[in-house]
Amino acid sequence: MIVVPGSAVRKGSLLVDSSTIDPKLATDMSKQASSCGATYIDAPVSGGTAAAKKGILTFMVGGEEEAFEKARDLLACMGRNVVHCGSSGNGQATKLCNNMMLAIEMIGTAEAMHVAIRLGLDPKVFTSIVNTATGRCWSSEVYNPCPGVMDSVPSSNNYEGGFGSALMAKDLTLVQKSVQDTGSYTPLGSLSHKIYKDICDKGFGKKDFSFVFKYLEKGN
Repeated sequence: MIVVPGSAVRKGSLLVDSSTIDPKLATDMSKQASSCGATYIDAPVSGGTAAAKKGILTFMVGGEEEAFEKARDLLACMGRNVVHCGSSGNGQATKLCNNMMLAIEMIGTAEAMHVAIRLGLDPKVFTSIVNTATGRCWSSEVYNPCPGVMDSVPSSNNYEGGFGSALMAKDLTLVQKSVQDTGSYTPLGSLSHKIYKDICDKGFGKKDFSFVFKYLEKGN
């Protein structure tokens, strides 16, 4: 979406963008909207398809405080947590950092599950222990990547549905751009990016991002 003077955007409009894009682009969009007399906020979401169906998403909002307050009630109809992250672009920055953490923890969970199984552990028993110990995380407790450990998650449905590996790869590409822009050092984030790009290159981009468990199965 590009906002330019003379476009169909009406003066006084509040534009809410829930896509996941580069934080710098969100900042530029805010400036372009302002030039048209409109207000733009970036409001990416987290929680996955299950949270969307239940109306319990998390919205991470960047933009002016006044604009956030105007949008809060609308976003609250779809999300349990609606958080103002600061100025324009900060919603996107929060989402991208969150997804880098998610990719790293999903890969780590998948790796640990493989080692545990090859050491002779029952994956359900191992998971139940991890989820009461220090290895507990969202990927182990809510979205386990090992087939048969949990019902109603993509790993038990041939990795169909959920959050596609291609989308994760796209977000991690955006993260790496921000890494370069900020001079950050993210060895695990960079490796996660390479892994999800490889999953897509091998033709599995439409599979849920927990498919990384199958990807690691044969030691790619």
